[in-house]
Amino acid sequence: MAQEVEELTEEQIAEFREAFNLFDKDGGGDISVKELGSVMRSLGQNPTEQELQDMVKSVDQDGNGTIDFNEFLQMMQKAMKSDVDSEAELKEAFRVFDKDGNGFISSEELRHVMTNLGEKLTDEEVEEMIDAADINGDGQIDYEEFAIMVDIKNILKNDPRVQQQSNGSHQQHRVTYV
Repeated sequence: MAQEVEELTEEQIAEFREAFNLFDKDGGGDISVKELGSVMRSLGQNPTEQELQDMVKSVDQDGNGTIDFNEFLQMMQKAMKSDVDSEAELKEAFRVFDKDGNGFISSEELRHVMTNLGEKLTDEEVEEMIDAADINGDGQIDYEEFAIMVDIKNILKNDPRVQQQSNGSHQQHRVTYV
């Protein structure tokens, strides 16, 4: 346990202590599953109720159903590692699209990968995809634009207000605002 916590910087530990204390409402030195959800969201995570319960179980060394600060540090370190793994996967996915390795995804590269994935797209559909992701307007997708596009897709996929409709080989998203 101590070895894992040593991998965190003093600044990270102080930041986590501040968040932990903020949500340890009764000052008893531990937080409940419900309080944990608030802490995770305040630190940019968005876990489900089941994920929260699994997190508590995975680090609750004394089995009391709550998390003390050392257990919390262990859990936050796992969450941070997960983010690093996701970033590595995202970079690898970008490399799959960026066939010539120039740091940009062209319409030809996008068409090639989509065709290999079984998606036969018209020139117009490919251009629409490029235009949707091409924030700086240079006609191609750089890594930052790719990452934003993937983040938006993940947000839409996980948002209960969004209904996904499959129409042959194409998928549409409709957002319902309440």
